Amino acid sequence: MIRSHAESTYPEECCGIILGYLENQTKTIVEIIPTANAWSAESSNFAHNETEYSERRRYAIAPQVMLQVQKSARDKSLNIIGIYHSHPDNPAIPSECDRQYAWTAYSYIIVSVQNGKANELLSWSLDDQHQFQLETIDTINLAT
Repeated sequence: MIRSHAESTYPEECCGIILGYLENQTKTIVEIIPTANAWSAESSNFAHNETEYSERRRYAIAPQVMLQVQKSARDKSLNIIGIYHSHPDNPAIPSECDRQYAWTAYSYIIVSVQNGKANELLSWSLDDQHQFQLETIDTINLAT
């Protein structure tokens, strides 16, 4: 779902919210919620470089969407455990902007989209020094 969302918004960044729970230092994803990229030049505090304002290089989830998803998650006994977004024509490595806006409790999944095709997908979390560290993603596919 994350890869297809990223491909559908290319060449702009996609973003979304990851719901699940934390148990024994392991985050388990239960639901992925795609959201609109609400980034705008008016809401930016970054340098006045035109690329800084572009949805091609930045993402934001509207505060009212975060609040609505948080309330819905609580009703399901879940938590927001992460955020995902894409990096069009760039590696799945967090940018300085990603780091500045990141929260320590969340995982940040980034998918690289090269020429419209989703490639590498990596998960990151912040350490005690507010630096990103790579997280392991374990996937279990159950036969139905």
